[in-house]
Amino acid sequence: MVGPHRYVRVVTDTHAAPSHPDIGEVLVSTEEIASKITELARRVDADYAGREVLLVGVLKGAVMLMADLSRALETPVTMEFMAVSSYGSSTSSSGVVRILKDLDRSIEGRHVLVVEDIIDSGLTLSWLLKNLRSRGPASLEVLALLRKPESQAIDLDVRYVGFDIPSAFVVGYGLDYAERYRTLSFVGTLTPAAIAAGG
Repeated sequence: MVGPHRYVRVVTDTHAAPSHPDIGEVLVSTEEIASKITELARRVDADYAGREVLLVGVLKGAVMLMADLSRALETPVTMEFMAVSSYGSSTSSSGVVRILKDLDRSIEGRHVLVVEDIIDSGLTLSWLLKNLRSRGPASLEVLALLRKPESQAIDLDVRYVGFDIPSAFVVGYGLDYAERYRTLSFVGTLTPAAIAAGG
């Protein structure tokens, strides 16, 4: 297990009033997400100056982040997508990783930046990175909007992280429960009633 971590939670008025009846608490507001993506994009631009980056989005959760990040970047980028599954329709990982959609082209010799919505236990991402490294990229890094330090079961070298959040099941901004709530512009927790109703 990884060692103890601290997470920082910014409490503002935008967190006080969830705008969806199934949301119990807003953990990261719409405004905070937008500001963080701009900040992350500037860091990526600085790190990859003079190079083209291949963004690899992990479906389906990273779609919102991938779209907003790619528009915020000045660095020339191309995009690819993979879909892997370890959750199904439940709120906890099954521990079994399956590739549902593979990349459409080779990443050999490319500067690859994996775009993830959230790092939970880290097991799925660790498996994915090992798989991608075997394909010979020139470099391989990770950008994740959210990370749950208290839930991590494995140490991962993640170059770009937006927010550390508590170990709770969250939805919004690409994250779903039973394929719902992805289009919310913020990230929040579900009410017990919403979870019991199956989303």
